[in-house]
Amino acid sequence: MDYLLLIGGIIALLIGGEALVRGAVGMALRFKISTLVIGMTIVSFGTSAPELLVSLSSVLGGYDDVGVGAVVGSNISNLGLVLGITVLIFPIAVSKNTIKIDWPLMMIASLLFYFLGRDGLISFWEGVLFVAILISFSVWLVVQSRKEGKALYTEDELESLAHHRPPFKDIAYIVGGMVGLYFGAEWLIEGVINIARVHYISEKFISVTAVAFGTSVPELVTSAVAAYRKETDISIGNLIGSNVFNILAILGITAMAQPIKLSESINHFDIYFMLAISLLVFPLMYFGREINRIKGVVLLLFYFTYIYFAFMAEF
Repeated sequence: MDYLLLIGGIIALLIGGEALVRGAVGMALRFKISTLVIGMTIVSFGTSAPELLVSLSSVLGGYDDVGVGAVVGSNISNLGLVLGITVLIFPIAVSKNTIKIDWPLMMIASLLFYFLGRDGLISFWEGVLFVAILISFSVWLVVQSRKEGKALYTEDELESLAHHRPPFKDIAYIVGGMVGLYFGAEWLIEGVINIARVHYISEKFISVTAVAFGTSVPELVTSAVAAYRKETDISIGNLIGSNVFNILAILGITAMAQPIKLSESINHFDIYFMLAISLLVFPLMYFGREINRIKGVVLLLFYFTYIYFAFMAEF
């Protein structure tokens, strides 16, 4: 039953997040909001809503390791597992912006998280700092994109999400998505806690492995299918951007709701692997300006090394 709660929670979160994005995009297009603004706000926030709900619910419920573990594990999974499998199918070119803008911001966010969390707590004001950095960067990105005449999502891509539904269907998507996210977070956290108690293992271990993998499944499937079809719009920047959002938005908003306690296990183990893979990805991107299959194997080896040591440390 506990495993069904865990799996059901992940499925409900994924379906709820997708429904929320579709409904919100439909309503935004109906009110003639810029596609660039929709991409930066609604789509980015909506796709991270599952992780945010899990983080908020777990921290407010006193299970801080579940929320923090899911974020740290997801960041490692995005670069190690998702990117590694994707480039095994089809190598990905690296843009200048990814090297000059996206990666430095990810490292700044990761190092900030590391140093501010050394005392075992992410406080309210540290959460405010995280969110302020994200908002400042988002505004700068919108301004730059307007100057360069670029959009993060094309009109066709966003309209494919909206699909010209009547207004009441968009509202139904939004309400249904929020309900799915709420119950999904509740089921997932209950499943994690019960499994941990029955098997005498930590909530953190389940969070950095099973929960992190589950919340990374959409990125993995989307990236793998796009790579198989040899679509050139796959971007490493999307995965790096997801890592930035996980730290600055999810942990930032959660800390503003209630200060987050960091366990010694996360502070002295998992966070070092997160920093290491964030550093490792830079030379892999910089040399050759492409992530090829050999580099993909390196990323996968790193990911499974982390899982092995996490398993050994737990048992």
